[in-house]
Amino acid sequence: MGAMPGIRVVHLASLGPGPYAAMLLADMGAEVVIVDRPGGMMVSTPQESDPRRRGQQSIALDLRQDAARDVLNRLIARADVLIEGMRPGVAERLGAGPDHCHALNPGLIYARVTGWGQTGPLAMTAGHDINYIALSGALAAMGDPDRPPPVPLNLLGDYAGGGAFVVMRILAALLERERSGRGQVIDGAILDGVASLTTATLGMKAAGRWGPRGTNLLDGGAPWYRCYRARDGGYLAVGAIEPPFWAALLAGLGEDPADWPRDDHSRWPEMADRLAALFATRDRDDWAAHFAATDACVTPVLGFDEMANHPQHVARATYTEGVGGLQPRPLTGGALPAAPPGIGRDGAAVLQELGFDADAVEALRRAGTIA
Repeated sequence: MGAMPGIRVVHLASLGPGPYAAMLLADMGAEVVIVDRPGGMMVSTPQESDPRRRGQQSIALDLRQDAARDVLNRLIARADVLIEGMRPGVAERLGAGPDHCHALNPGLIYARVTGWGQTGPLAMTAGHDINYIALSGALAAMGDPDRPPPVPLNLLGDYAGGGAFVVMRILAALLERERSGRGQVIDGAILDGVASLTTATLGMKAAGRWGPRGTNLLDGGAPWYRCYRARDGGYLAVGAIEPPFWAALLAGLGEDPADWPRDDHSRWPEMADRLAALFATRDRDDWAAHFAATDACVTPVLGFDEMANHPQHVARATYTEGVGGLQPRPLTGGALPAAPPGIGRDGAAVLQELGFDADAVEALRRAGTIA
């Protein structure tokens, strides 16, 4: 059942962090209804196989019609949470803004998930993960100092700073509602979430312990915290930060610690070159097996086509096969939720739960109100 049985969530279909937030809530047992657009949206994964839609229902509503807005109002009136990811003002123009929704349901948690937030000079402009992490300072801290910052996957902005943060705030708002009975509006800006994620790095900078890109402890500047290429072209991730782990690394490499002046920053590039030469003498998996039983903090860099077979993932049943292929199991454990819905798959069932009889459902279908 998860931790949230009986909590009802309405997700006005969106991109990026919105679907991920809805998935996390569904994985925890919430009842999530996706309000899809009849024609769908431009997406990277077909809706019927998108794991972010697992365990949820879909109703496709043409919100340009009064009858569709009536259906949405009924969904909102009984919901605990609403998630929307449109530009500021769009939900209001659809008749689903916070004031309207709270008039229907004062206890509703209204979560707005956008890149820039609801205010500020960029609020009405387009953007994507790379733009939000660029403006937060995070992107400038990544990569080789002699090259442009790398283009990372959209994990840091969309899913960490956006989806995961808004779920945290939804859970806090639900807890507060237990005391006050009141709902609230969450302005879930990805930009703000990524800013929060940089807290520790900014603390190091304020303490004088963070310099230009590529010269720091955690950005690849330190020889003991970076990736090295093996003989077969694979890579090893080395994270031997603390002195005992550094000592274990050198012991595994057969090196004398006296020849490796760990605390001499001027020697870091030289030591990195020496480590690169050592790691290039054996294949990736040979090194991984060599260091597996040690505290040297050396792991193979695994691709998406091989990580699920690693013994650690196998032991914890981290991944499983679902509709559309391999996907992570819910963090709450247990079986994989029901398959992702195609657009409008559950329209009739959702309408019947709202009190519409079969004739009324068919009338809405004939009118194009639902698809």
